[in-house]
This record gives sequence, C-alpha cells and structure tokens, in this order.
Amino acid sequence: MREVRKTSENTVVSYERDLRNMEQFFEGQGVSGAAKVTVTLLNSYILFQERQGRKPATISRSIAALKAFFHYLHREGYIAEDVAEDLKAPKVEKKAPAILTKEETVRLLEEAKGRTPKELRDRAMLELLYATGIRVSELISLEMPDVNLEMEYITCRDGNKERIVPFGRIAKQALEAYLKDGRPKLTEEGSTYLFTNCSGQAMSRQGFWKLVKTYGRKAGITTELTPHTLRHSFAVHLVSNGADLHSVQEMLGHSDISTTQMYARMSRNPIREVYAKAHPRS
Repeated sequence: MREVRKTSENTVVSYERDLRNMEQFFEGQGVSGAAKVTVTLLNSYILFQERQGRKPATISRSIAALKAFFHYLHREGYIAEDVAEDLKAPKVEKKAPAILTKEETVRLLEEAKGRTPKELRDRAMLELLYATGIRVSELISLEMPDVNLEMEYITCRDGNKERIVPFGRIAKQALEAYLKDGRPKLTEEGSTYLFTNCSGQAMSRQGFWKLVKTYGRKAGITTELTPHTLRHSFAVHLVSNGADLHSVQEMLGHSDISTTQMYARMSRNPIREVYAKAHPRS
C-alpha cells in the first residue's frame, strides 16, 4: 500500500483496522490462517457486519480492504485462489456533505477568542483549517518548516505527494499570535510540530474533533459538525465566490476533478432563491 500503490496514510490505517477486525472474527470462528478462508466464510463475515448495524460505506471500505489483501496473497502465491475477487460491495447512497453558511463559519471561528495558550492554538487551528481546506490529518501533522508566514502558504504532504496551499491575512494573524504567545508554552523543547496538545505531544484526530465540537456548541451551530465540515465549507465558499474548479482541486489535493465537481453542484443557488431575486413580481 505504501511503497507500491503510494496510498495515503489514512487509507493504510483504515485498511489495517479492517483486516484486524476480519482476523478477530475468523479467530472467533476457529479459522486460523488466510489459506483456510473461503468465499462462504467471507460472505458470512460481511453478513455479520450488516447485522452489527455497520453503515454501507463502512462495509464497502471493508470489502475494498479484503479484496486488496486477498488479491495480494494470491498474486504472491500465498493462497491458491483469490477468494475475495467476486465480493460485491453494498450500494452506498451518496448524500451531500454538511456545510456551514458563511455566517455560521464566522461564529465558529470567532468563538475561540481567548488569549490563553490553548485558546490561541485553537483559534490558529480553526482559522488555518478553514483558510486552506486541508484534511485534519494534514493539519495535525504540520511541522514548523511547513509554514511560510512571510509568503502566506503551507506545504502539505500526503504520502509521497506534496502540495502548496495559500492562506490569508486573518489566518496569518492567528498563527502569529499563537507562535508568539501560545506555542512556546504548550510545546516540548525540540518538538517540530506546529500544533500540539496541552501536554506538548502531537495532537490526535480525536482531540481536534472534540475541540471543533466544543466550539460548535458554544457558537450555537446545529449543523452536523466535524473537522471535515470546515474542509467542505472552504470548498463550497470558494466555488460560490467564483473560484475555478481546477484551482480548488489543487488546493484540496484531489486526484480526480470529478470529486471537486460536487462542490460546484452544492454552490448553486436553489431555484426558488434565484426566482425571488430575479423576477420583478416575486
């Protein structure tokens, strides 16, 4: 996954978790070793996940991990048959991701307005996330050399891929305040991470997720709020203000423009709103 397919670290971690879950299930069934797994057993495992109430998207990813794993084993000669080859993923209903309005975004960002080291860090993280649209995994893995305050851009790395993403004046101000009065009091000496938790260690995804939820509640935001919501909101707000899709694609790090096109569809005004603004007798 890492060396040949060059997949992202998130995908590697997800696949590993899925395969460990499969291993645990089969050990409970008395099956030890991949060579003893059959098509029937794999289908029973998928049925088990459905009965556990797993979402179709979760099961689909699990099946993708199984197919990649058993295809590799078969190709390398560890098993005689690729038992996962004909597995079918359940249909996943694609729904538009939740986004914040521009007003809700402002309320969220301004909620972190204190001057303690933690609050300065929180404000800088939220502002930078919305200013760049980067993934949470990219945000928490940023290191000091990845930030160019003078030129106002960050360098993001996902596996072996690297991209430059600009940020604006307000995010710069939040970063400057954090680097001056926040980071020196939070970060352990010698650490290169831009953001850390209050113990000076690298921040986890779960830690930042809780941070976002806390400020969302304080801001009175009822929209389903996750760290990825700010990434989606960043993209939709850019497109609705006239940014071209290829530029947004590059900033988000999408390999396929079709993924970015979703934001163009989401940014279109509803017909009723267009009618109300345009018709002289509305």
